[in-house]
Amino acid sequence: MSAESTAVIFIGFQNDYFMPDGVLHYALESSDAVQSVLQNSINLIEQLQNSSVLLINTPIIFTENYAELTDPVGILKTIKEVEAFKKGSVGAQTVSELSQFGERIIEVPGKRGLNAFSNTSLQDLLNQYSISDVILAGAVTSICIDTTGRTAFDLGFHVSILEDCTAGRSHFEQEYYCKEIFPLYAKVFKSRQLLAELS
Repeated sequence: MSAESTAVIFIGFQNDYFMPDGVLHYALESSDAVQSVLQNSINLIEQLQNSSVLLINTPIIFTENYAELTDPVGILKTIKEVEAFKKGSVGAQTVSELSQFGERIIEVPGKRGLNAFSNTSLQDLLNQYSISDVILAGAVTSICIDTTGRTAFDLGFHVSILEDCTAGRSHFEQEYYCKEIFPLYAKVFKSRQLLAELS
């Protein structure tokens, strides 16, 4: 794995998930676990900011009337009901810990569902930078992380998922996906192991 051909994609690092008063904060693991994921991710960015690794943020943002969600089910239905990730809201904003890095992290807009590739220019961006290795971090493990990871795999990318930089809905879910699901199509390791490989 080389830094020049590697991209780390951050998914769901928004106030509605990661801040204690976020409307979907309750949907993730314990607050301690979520804060640990956030801190691990920020530490990773700090270690990579002077490298040639491509850093990408893919926030999910909906219009004010959620017109995109015509007949939502599951998590998307919940998002509409609690009015999460609404354009212009504090909850939809990228957490300040991530946004402080400014243009070092490229923001790819357009995500309105489970998959960071759907309705976005993510694939074109990865191809533009000749990326072969895709690393995923963020929330939610069983939904957006898994869906995006499978799509990346189908598109021919080598996929890795950072177990200490991803947050599930429960400890059981996080552990189960990292041990039983992700290894079917991806490498699973901790952020310090990624840094060791890139060095």
